Amino acid sequence: MTDITTLRDVAGQFRLDGDVADVQPYGDGHINVTYLVTTEVAGDDGNVTSGPRYIMQKMNTEAFPDTARLMHNIELVTAFLKDRGQETLEIVPALTGESYLKNDAGAWRLYRFIEGTTSYNLAETPAIFRAAGAAFGQFQNDLAEFDASLLTETIERFHDTPNRYRNFLAAVRNDVAGRADGVRGEIGFYMGRADEFATIMDGLADGTIPLRVTHNDTKLNNILMDAGTGDARAIIDLDTVMPGSLLFDYGDSIRFGASTALEDEPDLSKVHFSAELFRAYTEGYLGKVGGSITERELELLPTGAKMMTMECGMRFLTDYLEGDHYFATKYPEHNLVRAHTQMKLVEEMEEQWDDMAAIVRDVMRETSVEQCGEAA
Repeated sequence: MTDITTLRDVAGQFRLDGDVADVQPYGDGHINVTYLVTTEVAGDDGNVTSGPRYIMQKMNTEAFPDTARLMHNIELVTAFLKDRGQETLEIVPALTGESYLKNDAGAWRLYRFIEGTTSYNLAETPAIFRAAGAAFGQFQNDLAEFDASLLTETIERFHDTPNRYRNFLAAVRNDVAGRADGVRGEIGFYMGRADEFATIMDGLADGTIPLRVTHNDTKLNNILMDAGTGDARAIIDLDTVMPGSLLFDYGDSIRFGASTALEDEPDLSKVHFSAELFRAYTEGYLGKVGGSITERELELLPTGAKMMTMECGMRFLTDYLEGDHYFATKYPEHNLVRAHTQMKLVEEMEEQWDDMAAIVRDVMRETSVEQCGEAA
């Protein structure tokens, strides 16, 4: 834990509109360490008033070793959004003029605090999940004309599902934790679906799926909602912004948001794929991105949902076979339980496959009618 004197000193090395008054831990993120910086401003009359607030983060250089490339991605994307009048993270430069600061205590960055906002950890109602779909759809649409090739991969091959499958097969062969014999059914589950894993990567390679800016961490709490109106105002946590397919972001949102239970629910009778929540998110998403999505992307939206769910479950099972070295676990079967929830969701998606495709078509048709009405 960094001491308060060091934290105040670090904050003071950024271009603040005021003097550092306090620095306190903030939020519940698991990757970076986040602090709220409050400032004070002395007036000409000598009175001291509260100044702007800021978010300061000690970046995780183990997860993201190339800080310069990571921050360059964020600079490019936030500048692009700002030029188009969209509210986004505002980087506060260090006194050196750089977008971040490195010292003996770590790598640091500062954002201006976005006041008057709130966020959610769970989609308690379809309306909240619909708003989440609209937020990430707007984010995608705003960046539709951005040249994604300008961005670098902050985590290499993050959603390369065929490569994830190769890693999985290696884990099965090596069986370093001696667990493979106990999960032959689970291993067979993924082997039996191996011919599907290259669908998105092949499309990106041959150009039938366009390369786009992707967020890659489309959790609900990465959307800042207006505390008064409930409308989405800004997408945050841009560390994993990379080139990829919108199917990654859409699919991962559905993976966790359209489930009726938590990712590590041991009672599989509670785990179901909700078509109602799937429709809600799709309505919000296509309502914003409908003008820039291609026919092939639209056709593959259900595939994106299934692919990201299969990939995540396969990663959990891989980690279980390798002795739980990547994902934090609370008990020996934790990763296996997580894999089981993802497998259950995949099975229910397959059972409702025709319904999912019909929902996408219906929502797109309704969205097109609404957009034509607005244009008229």
